[in-house]
Parts: sequence; structure tokens; C-alpha cells
Amino acid sequence: MIFHRKKKQPLNRTDSPAAKLMHSLLAMAWFVEARDPYTGGHLWRVGRLAWMLADAAGLGSSETARVSLGGFLHDLGKVGVPDEILRKPGGLSDEEYAVIKTHPDIGLRMLAGHPLMHLAADAVGKHHERPDGRGYPAGLSGDEIPIDARIVAICDAFDAMTSHRPYRAGMPIEKALSIIEQEAGRQFDAELAATFVELGRAGRLDGVVGHSDDGIPLRECPMCGPTLVVRQEQQPGEHLYCRNCGGEFELKFDQSRLVALPTGNRGAPADLEPDADHALIARAIDQMASSLPLEELIAP
Repeated sequence: MIFHRKKKQPLNRTDSPAAKLMHSLLAMAWFVEARDPYTGGHLWRVGRLAWMLADAAGLGSSETARVSLGGFLHDLGKVGVPDEILRKPGGLSDEEYAVIKTHPDIGLRMLAGHPLMHLAADAVGKHHERPDGRGYPAGLSGDEIPIDARIVAICDAFDAMTSHRPYRAGMPIEKALSIIEQEAGRQFDAELAATFVELGRAGRLDGVVGHSDDGIPLRECPMCGPTLVVRQEQQPGEHLYCRNCGGEFELKFDQSRLVALPTGNRGAPADLEPDADHALIARAIDQMASSLPLEELIAP
């Protein structure tokens, strides 16, 4: 893992009841992501891409923040998908794909009753709908699909295409953009797809693709392939672990750059326990809370 070290910035943590509620949602989503060692940073990337696309499409600041929240939470329902399907290194059977297709509805059930449900429900429940009506779970089409879901659908698909999986390498950005362009009006909203492609060809997405946080690129485990995620606040001398094979890595400076080097050791069970990146979540909440009047949006 190699990147230029960024100067640490103080966190503007918000301790309001609404911010704590949002933290509970984002942490829950993070633990769902932690089940799959190949998707490190997916929620951060989709949330960030959704923010960029919503802003470029002319949405207001509060709408943009809401869409970004939906991007972070969109896969919440995958907690109900068995590991043997979620982590399968290859194509899915029809029966397995039918199980995958349940995750939007599972996500909505997980949100049910949460005071902030209404902020993320469209993205969580409808991000696999398609303008041509061939999506799921409801087969909605065109403007029946809320804009939050239309935006997150593009960002989710783009990140899936540009991310590595155990059975294939991630696509180059331009190839993924070309597919989005070709599927405009069918799989993706035509106007939003055009805006997203424009962002990509202007180089605006380069700092998100292959990253798990601002300025933090991903690295693959050299032993077995899954992604390794370095956190913004980690320092030289700290260890991180592959969530698949348990391999241990130590962070060190090399010519003013921080690198993760394999130690040859394996992590103990306690080292491999998932732990939400609370600092990243706090930064996301700070950004969203600056635009969303959270206390006013808590459902009665």
C-alpha cells in the first residue's frame, strides 16, 4: 500500500441525537461490507461518487447529502445473503441470483422504524431498478424510479466494474464509462449517465476509483488477492490484516511514503475481528450534517 501521507485534520464530531442515529446506520452498513474481503471501500466509493454525480446533476446541497447517504447504505440488505453466495468466486446460478435479488427488500426491512429511514429508503430499496423496466425488485421504469436510486445505480455499477474480484480484474475507467454510455436509457438514466461519463472523462473520478478514503489507495493481499484497507488515521508501526487469509502487514515510511509490508505472520483471531472505521464514518456524518438539517428530519 503506497500513498502520500496527508496531514491529519481535526474531526468535527457531532454529538447530536440525529448524528448518533446516522452513525448507527453507517456502522451497520460497514459491518455488512466487512463480510466480503474483496469489496473494501465500496460503500465509501459509492457514497462519494453519488455525492459528485448529484452535485453535477444540479441537485441542491441537502438533496446531494441525502443521495450520498443512500449510496453509503445501499447494500444494507446484503446482511441477509449467505456467505457462500455473497463471496462466491464466479457466476451465480439462477437460484443464487434469486437470493441476491432479495437484498433491496431486506434492506428496507432493516431500516423499518429507524427515525432516518426516509432519507435512505429510495436508494436502499430501488437501486437495482432500471429505466427499461427490467430491474428488481418491483420492475419500475423511467420516472417511477426515484432520482436517489437512479444516481446510486450508476455509481454502484461503475464501482463494481472498476473493482477487482477473485474471478476477474477491475476494468479500466474508460471501459466502464463506455458501458454506462451504451446502457444509457436501458440500465441507466440517460441524462444522469451522460453527466457521469462527462465527470469520468474529465478525470474527476480518478481519486475515488481504487481508493477506500480520500488519498488512500487500495492494495491487494499478495498471498490471496483480496483488498487491504489502510485507514486515514493509521501510523507507521501499526499492523493491518487480510480479512481472507489472515496475513499480517506492518505500516512503514519509505522515502516519505507510507507502505504496508508483509511480516510473514498471521493475525490472531482477535486481530481479524471486524471493527468499523468510526473516524471515516464521523467524517462522512460531518459532511452530510453540514447540508442536512438532521434534527428537523428525525421522523416523529
